Amino acid sequence: MQPRTALLALLLSAALLSPSPVLAVTPLPAPMLATRFHGTSDIASWLVSEKLDGVRGRWDGQRLLTRNGDPIEAPGWFTAGWPAQAIEGELWIGRGRFQQISDLVRALRPDASAWKSVRFMAFDLPGDAGVFAQRAQRLRAMVTQANAPTLRAIAQTRMADRAALDAYLHAVNVAGGEGLMLQRASARYRGGRSDDLLKYKLANDAEARVVGYRPGQGKYAGLVGALLVEDAHGRRFALGSGLSDADRSHPPRPGQWVTFRYNGLTAKGTPRFARYLRVRADA
Repeated sequence: MQPRTALLALLLSAALLSPSPVLAVTPLPAPMLATRFHGTSDIASWLVSEKLDGVRGRWDGQRLLTRNGDPIEAPGWFTAGWPAQAIEGELWIGRGRFQQISDLVRALRPDASAWKSVRFMAFDLPGDAGVFAQRAQRLRAMVTQANAPTLRAIAQTRMADRAALDAYLHAVNVAGGEGLMLQRASARYRGGRSDDLLKYKLANDAEARVVGYRPGQGKYAGLVGALLVEDAHGRRFALGSGLSDADRSHPPRPGQWVTFRYNGLTAKGTPRFARYLRVRADA
């Protein structure tokens, strides 16, 4: 074999044995987290959208991830045709169906037939350096160009004043929605809790009778982990969120009535995001 031929054969052999190149994925910034809306005088400088009761997802251009960065085992066809750019959104089936999408995302094996009813409702571009008004415009164009049946852009609207905002919230609430999200149009994306991203919800207060306790674990070992309660409709559920260390050490007695706050109902009919407030004043 001629030296030149031998060299070409050696290079070809090395190329065949080398692993296929892997496209680099730019790490996503930490997710931007909302704070509660407590009123503002410049409503017109915010973009408003419905707060969907789904599971937050992050698309890094190749993979679908949870907010914490864990992979979501969606069927391959679900993300087919999605842009290579990072997108943030909500995995959503419909109003009042949070439990269904939550169970689906947490399933160890993807149920391909169940995923057919899911849409990824995109609301931001975490890797884009523009202000939110620019990001929202680019996101709409990107989703339109992709024309993927599972990918949608959440509508962003400007409200003239607080009266218009409250009217929108009321309409969403009547229709079974969870609330609103407000994002400052001039704000850039930054990870962590931010006053440039607000959630505005109508919370409900109700009362329930303590019927037992759930033992605490970890740092709450030896204390009460949650109150087991029954409300006036006979619904039984746990109240753990909102309990202070003092409450866990000296919890309300069985038979006492407590007040809790919640946001709508789960698919199973129990109060969603139930949070303990206090022992009922006249108990």
